[in-house]
Amino acid sequence: MKPYTHFTLFEREYLQESLKEGKSFRKIAEELGRSPSSISREVKRNFSKKKKRYHPWRATVLYIVRRKNCHRKPKIVAGTEMYEYISKCLQEFWSPEVIAERCKRQGYNVSCSTIYRAIKNQTFERISVKTHLRRKGKKKYGNRSNFSTIHPEHTIHERPEIVENKDRIGDWEGDTVFGKDGKGCIVTNVDRKSKYLVAAKCESKDKLSVREAFKNAFRTSPIKLPIHTLTLDNGSEFADFKGIEQDLNTTIYFADPHSPWQRGLNENTNGILRFFFPKGTDFHKLSQEDLDIVVSLINNRPRKCLGYLSPIEFISKKCCT
Repeated sequence: MKPYTHFTLFEREYLQESLKEGKSFRKIAEELGRSPSSISREVKRNFSKKKKRYHPWRATVLYIVRRKNCHRKPKIVAGTEMYEYISKCLQEFWSPEVIAERCKRQGYNVSCSTIYRAIKNQTFERISVKTHLRRKGKKKYGNRSNFSTIHPEHTIHERPEIVENKDRIGDWEGDTVFGKDGKGCIVTNVDRKSKYLVAAKCESKDKLSVREAFKNAFRTSPIKLPIHTLTLDNGSEFADFKGIEQDLNTTIYFADPHSPWQRGLNENTNGILRFFFPKGTDFHKLSQEDLDIVVSLINNRPRKCLGYLSPIEFISKKCCT
């Protein structure tokens, strides 16, 4: 079956002459290599009732006008309640997928692809794909030795089953995010169950400063959650892990060397944090107040894995049930 093509001016002029000669739609269709229904539809669409005739130039002009008006009308229109709601969500750096689901709960019928298209078409002021959407990239891990500067008492393979199954709140994954030239860092901890993030600025990556930052991260968190376990990587900054265990009254487990996928949640959360603080950011110029604002944005950001609830909403729901 041939793909459909629109009528050309030549075909329309031939159609006009054939109609004058009194030929049937079926005969004209056969001569033009088209279906009789296409000929019938073309004449009905463009027949002038006033002049009682079909004219090829008029038909062509009407075709051009219809083509201009047949494009999809934008579903997200400035000034509407839905526009304001989506704009507010984007300003809080929510993903289009999350926004689409939350829109359904607000009674707005809009798809994820429609929101992406609106952003790409610059429907929202001061919001673009580059500035407000996180781009995912796959990390490549080369072959590395299993040498570690840490001599852990407990490895990730010894973690209780309840930690692996994410059955409770209070099992954390921890890490550090380094600033420009490796100077200054942020200590991050994410709860495996609720995805709740606590973080603290650290002026240096020496083991004593990192230990103090761990204590500050949990101490200053607006929501106090239990700390049953903590899983870290084998970075030298965690050399004083026994001191961290003592301060937090918890048990620390260490992932295998060069195996970041064993702490995938923490790595993903650090990626979200990097969206706000790209590589090369000078953390010495970053205040704890600025960091707290970003952490609050992340903790109020709905997650698909939490049923499109934010970590704070998830914790509140768990506490109420």
